[in-house]
Amino acid sequence: MRQALLELRMSRICRMVLATCLGSFILVIFYFQSMFHPVMRRNPFAPDVCCRKGSRNALQELYNPTQLEFSGTAVLHQMRRDQVAETCRAYSAASRKRRVLTPSDLKHMVVDEDHEMIYCYVPKVACTNWKRVMMVLTGRGKYSDPMDIPSNEAHVPSNLKTLNQYSIPEINHRLKSYLKFLFVREPFERLVSAYRNKFTLKYNTSFHKRFGTKIIRRHRKNATQEALHNGSDVKFQEFVGYLVDPTTQKEGPLNEHWQTVYSLCHPCHIHYDLVGKYETLEEDSNYILRLAGVSDYLRFPTYAKSTRTTDEMTAEFFQNISSRHQAQLYELYKLDFLMFNYSTPSYLKMD
Repeated sequence: MRQALLELRMSRICRMVLATCLGSFILVIFYFQSMFHPVMRRNPFAPDVCCRKGSRNALQELYNPTQLEFSGTAVLHQMRRDQVAETCRAYSAASRKRRVLTPSDLKHMVVDEDHEMIYCYVPKVACTNWKRVMMVLTGRGKYSDPMDIPSNEAHVPSNLKTLNQYSIPEINHRLKSYLKFLFVREPFERLVSAYRNKFTLKYNTSFHKRFGTKIIRRHRKNATQEALHNGSDVKFQEFVGYLVDPTTQKEGPLNEHWQTVYSLCHPCHIHYDLVGKYETLEEDSNYILRLAGVSDYLRFPTYAKSTRTTDEMTAEFFQNISSRHQAQLYELYKLDFLMFNYSTPSYLKMD
């Protein structure tokens, strides 16, 4: 009898210890998951939101505008946020393959401590000019005119601080309390822009060597030794073939210049307060600067660029792409089309 009671007590103790350990384990998992899963709809004025004493930050001005001119624009951006959220829900299996982000996934997110903003840059979507603007905002007076900053200097990593450089608690705080924004572009227009910039300009020898030689080796029959060595004359059809090639997918993430926006900025894991568009670049950019309270001395740089990739130009590039490759390419960029409300291009023939 005494032995039985002893065994019963030991059994109870074991269950209590197991429950305690399990509870702690669940809390740890919840803590780390919550770090990178901000709620898609949440109150931006919750107690954990930090702002400068005696002032309203950009996040507060966005969700509760004090100026009437902001109200209509706020509705537009709410619609864009809703579009992203609805797409993420509808395609949850595809859009949330990675349930927990790591700090290394946040290297595209530029942090402005002074104005409490985070910008996720997407190459080929005015990111050079936005990096210039962020250098003015974070430079503490070192820069005043964005266009005085050389383009190559804007891309020097040490000139801007990114979110992955913070500790996990600091990352979590900024994701919750800073205004987060990104800029997007019609996916195929952005893709053609990247191709033109990286493969048709003679000075981009590093891309020719790194990607051009590989693309020609895999996707050009009877390639000359010169082409295999230089990689400087990649055709758009060959570039598309490379992108949809299963071997390319197995090699790891695509280069940032043609990687999808949802893979670069993780909009299904991170709640973006503002989704700017390349098609309305000036209006959206200056709206953000007004929210930040800096529009009196800083405007987004604009200039006419005659070489800009247009929709008509993009359609011409797709004329010689097979319907099979068009369908595969659309599937690759499908979430970007849907999330950011871009219609399927009329020039596609995906029968």
